[in-house]
Amino acid sequence: MKKYLSIVLFFFAITAGAQNTFTKTLKLMGSRFDVTVVAKDSTEGNENIDLAVAEISRIENLISSWNPESQTSEINKNAGQNPVKVSPELYGLIEQSIGLSKLTDGAFDISYASMDKIWVFDGSMTQMPSDSAIQASVAKVGFQNIILNPKNSSVFLKKKGMKIGFGGIGKGYAADKAKALLMEKGVPAGIINASGDMNTWGKQPNGEPWKVAITNPMDKNKVFALLPILQGAVVTSGDYEKFVNLNGKRYAHIIDPRTGLPSTGIVSVTVFAPKAELADALATSVFVMGKEVGLNRVNQMPHIECIIIDDKGNIFTSKNIEIEKL
Repeated sequence: MKKYLSIVLFFFAITAGAQNTFTKTLKLMGSRFDVTVVAKDSTEGNENIDLAVAEISRIENLISSWNPESQTSEINKNAGQNPVKVSPELYGLIEQSIGLSKLTDGAFDISYASMDKIWVFDGSMTQMPSDSAIQASVAKVGFQNIILNPKNSSVFLKKKGMKIGFGGIGKGYAADKAKALLMEKGVPAGIINASGDMNTWGKQPNGEPWKVAITNPMDKNKVFALLPILQGAVVTSGDYEKFVNLNGKRYAHIIDPRTGLPSTGIVSVTVFAPKAELADALATSVFVMGKEVGLNRVNQMPHIECIIIDDKGNIFTSKNIEIEKL
């Protein structure tokens, strides 16, 4: 279920006084982050950006499965053996992730990290894996096997070799935490852009809302819609840069953790939600569920909207979204 994040959203900062908007671009969590704040001067702006960067780095240290010293790595090392006591924050994030798995019928699953890497999307793959290899690849996947104990804040993975990872939710969660911290510090407005996971609050210095341009995945040089973002997040998941064609069929790099099969039929999903964490998880989940099931699920959720583009270039939207087409 790994998501390849392309920056397909671009904010339009049309400011009355450009000196009031300050941006830094950094590599965090293995990805590009652009942190933008509105401030009275560069000193204040840079101080606030540094606060956001420190918070994102803290989250990375908490959830990284690449860091052998992290609590997430400790959980994975003890799979099938022992429960691991974790911080209340990590416990809460895992609990939320399991809730999202239930909400999406398993289309989102942090135990996707247990999948065998049998699909290759670098152009070298020429034939389908065998049915047995596909089935075996997801044998250790299943959020039902993540056992939480609220009494001692412990996490236990039931199957030996099982792993969890936060690739489908981590950057969104970090963006949410950084945004919350800056709002608490009184920063009036800004954007946390985590490799295309956009999280905004407040308005531009000229009083206008922040806006994002949604690119056409069939032609990345063209924009098909412009939408205002008010106190929320927008995330796009797309396969237009990472896919494979086998036997005349296009397979996306976004793999269904329930079946081990890549998604088909969709090239782009954009989700609007109050939090980047939720938008992050749902963008991938809708991709996996398909447009009919995905739209139906989104339409049942308050304050969530989405735009889906299929592999023929057709655009489908949830029922309450208003697109300003260009």
